[in-house]
Amino acid sequence: MEEKLKAMEDEIKELRKENKEQAMALDVCRGSTDEMNAKLDKLAQVNKDHKVAFSAFLLDTTTPTNVGPFSTATTLIYKYVFTNVGEAYNSATGIFTAPLKGVYVFRIFSKALGRSGHAVTAGLFKNGNHVVSTHADQANGFYSTSNGVTLQLEKGDTLYVRLYPYCWIFDNGEHHHSSFSGHLLFPL
Repeated sequence: MEEKLKAMEDEIKELRKENKEQAMALDVCRGSTDEMNAKLDKLAQVNKDHKVAFSAFLLDTTTPTNVGPFSTATTLIYKYVFTNVGEAYNSATGIFTAPLKGVYVFRIFSKALGRSGHAVTAGLFKNGNHVVSTHADQANGFYSTSNGVTLQLEKGDTLYVRLYPYCWIFDNGEHHHSSFSGHLLFPL
């Protein structure tokens, strides 16, 4: 009987030792889980900050309208905003400001009503420097032109579209012919 009791005591000691080791391993796992959850939360925030896309059209009214011509280059303000994820496009100024360093894609589409001496020429500018243009000219009827570019931007870089002197652009808020859009392709 004493032998059985001794064996049971030894077994209890061994089980207590195993239990202690398992409790320590569980604490390590809980710590790892907390650490992993913190990393996931941080990654979710980073991904949230990396969502940047906008699409805006020149007019926010349904009345067909020509904008321009002006005697100087004029920044176009695309007032009707379809999408502005990340709030990087300012519809009061017409300026896109890069919220983070990355590679972005931009497109401009321009439409005009043909009239002798009034082309549609609009340029995309980055921090005040010309990047690409749209241009078309014909004597009558409607015509369109477009261009696009992929750019590496630093946080705070600005982009906007300028209508060249003595040119005009057409839009109709019902059909949205003339637009400026862009999105983050990937962050750097």
